[in-house]
Amino acid sequence: MTGVDMDRTDSAGPPGLTPTASVRSAARWRAWLLEGLSEQSARHPGPHATPAEDHRGHTWWRVMCLTGVDYFSTLGYQPGIAALAAGLLSPLATLVLIALTLLGALPVYRRVARESPHGEGSIAMLERLLPWWSGKIFVLVLLGFAATDFMITITLSAADASAHVVENPFAPHWTHGGNVWITLLLVLGLGAVFLKGFKEAIGIAVVLVGAYLTLNVIVLAVSAWEVLSHPVRIGDWTDAMTAEHSSPIAMIGVALLVFPKLALGMSGFETGVAVMPQVKGDGTDTHERPEGRIRETRKLLTTAAVIMSCFLLLSSLATTILIPQSAFESGGPANGRALAYLAHEHLGEAFGTVYDLSTIAILWFAGASALAGLLNLVPRYLPRYGMAPEWTRAVRPLVLVFMAAAVFITLWFNANVDDQSGAYATGVLVLMLSASFASAVAVHRRGRRAATIGFGVITAVFGYTLVTNVIERPDGIKIAMIFIVAILVTSFASRVRRAFELRAAEVTFDETAVRIIDEAAASGPLLLVANEPQEHSTREYQAKEYSQREQTHIPDGRPVLFLEVFVRDSSDFTADLAVHGDEKHGARRLRVEGATVPNTIAAVLMQLRDRTGQVPHAYFNWTEGNPFSHLVRFLIFGHGEVAPVTREVLRRAEPDLDRRPRVHVG
Repeated sequence: MTGVDMDRTDSAGPPGLTPTASVRSAARWRAWLLEGLSEQSARHPGPHATPAEDHRGHTWWRVMCLTGVDYFSTLGYQPGIAALAAGLLSPLATLVLIALTLLGALPVYRRVARESPHGEGSIAMLERLLPWWSGKIFVLVLLGFAATDFMITITLSAADASAHVVENPFAPHWTHGGNVWITLLLVLGLGAVFLKGFKEAIGIAVVLVGAYLTLNVIVLAVSAWEVLSHPVRIGDWTDAMTAEHSSPIAMIGVALLVFPKLALGMSGFETGVAVMPQVKGDGTDTHERPEGRIRETRKLLTTAAVIMSCFLLLSSLATTILIPQSAFESGGPANGRALAYLAHEHLGEAFGTVYDLSTIAILWFAGASALAGLLNLVPRYLPRYGMAPEWTRAVRPLVLVFMAAAVFITLWFNANVDDQSGAYATGVLVLMLSASFASAVAVHRRGRRAATIGFGVITAVFGYTLVTNVIERPDGIKIAMIFIVAILVTSFASRVRRAFELRAAEVTFDETAVRIIDEAAASGPLLLVANEPQEHSTREYQAKEYSQREQTHIPDGRPVLFLEVFVRDSSDFTADLAVHGDEKHGARRLRVEGATVPNTIAAVLMQLRDRTGQVPHAYFNWTEGNPFSHLVRFLIFGHGEVAPVTREVLRRAEPDLDRRPRVHVG
């Protein structure tokens, strides 16, 4: 069989075209859209970003305000949702939720802060547990739930903000019934801010959270005075509960059954660990052991949980006792704005309007926090997996994608807060379930039996809460599945489309490899035999070299190097390649680990060309078998018909035929 030079038939590309004004305009637009693409950290300078200028970070209480725009803002709609879900038993169900918050979610995320101190969160913990494709697919599923959580945060918060606008007595008449278009304006305004460039957010968050919590303290204090001044209201409430439920045991049973519907009150914990890079630690902190940052973050999480628990209980009592149940129904004056209803009712329209403005601002900023979370989360995983185009490392294209999704969700749910709460709770609970499971595994590996049992119990409780929520509100899991399917389909389509990229971040050679390469290059362009690393004797290597010289006409007298690739994890996409040289069995070998055989060979050939200044030649044998099965083996296992794939990777990586490494097949 005669050798085939797979690079001889290439033709020159078309001559360059003279740039026109429209081409230059398109280039400027593309440059603006992809600004920041070279930043591999994929961090957006917003609420969840690592400090770009002040590497010392911020005190924990200031960063807590950053978490609070997501966590505390749920007071805008949580009391109304609780009253709608649990009715007169809302305070009792809220107590169950508080117990789960302080005894379940808080310990879990304090552990997550310990295990993932750089803001990666529980997803990164689980990614480390599962190898190969199973780990990648599991992360993609979790990303689907995380996308559900963050996207619904954006749309639900904007919808609730629009409810505060519409129900305000000073709002223009043309805003009445305009929930949808007001929500869309808020969502699009959020996108416009991120497209322009979102600067440091902590200062704004401190002002918003401080003002919002202060106003809520005033509303709750006045509500408490109203209740204490008219104790008959408490009697009316307890009498109504007794009439509905036969005994305290029955009340507790019902509260345990309905509390999963209140899960929105725990929505800020994932944000709490995501903002960890912003927290100022000790001067002795290192990247590997940021003990000060972990301690301060745990303080942040604990303080936020205690503050929120107090507000949840007091707001639940106030709204249940002082607001008639009919007002919570869809279209009612307290629906989605229970505390705002009390502010207007007991403190007047002027104060109520101030409260509305504060609520609108923090709800809108909660959407900003969620969007920044998405801009951190997606580039952290999908491009690294090869499951998204490289432009997803840039902020602005992602903002456009997320805004399009937010507009679709808003129109689908007609900007209704209650209709979106199921999907929101599903996303929150899945992330908490994954965090508790990851924490249980983490302490189990450290041999801490009691902690393992504790986290196991918490995992079971979150599992029950999730299942109950899904049964009661199946629309939530349906929405999450849409996100999951969309992520899986687009991710694997992108992986297939990008399969022929070079896929090597960096190629390095050890001392022995450098010596072997330099000695061989002294005789002319390098001649490399692509070899499966299965030969274990001098005879086998001699037979391999002889057959290649005969079939592919390697020039006589010229030294050859054997290039051998070991596939370590074919589910990886990009990796640093470390080439090791040795001389064994009478052969000089270059050995390297990579995710795929052909892409790794192509990357090494390109680096050898740059190092020696000469175009290397690579020699392969044809592989027998079905081309389709070879393609599947390449996509899943990293090997298959190596020669044509290597040639295709080189063709895409180097358009100049004169500089492209040569591929010969025998």
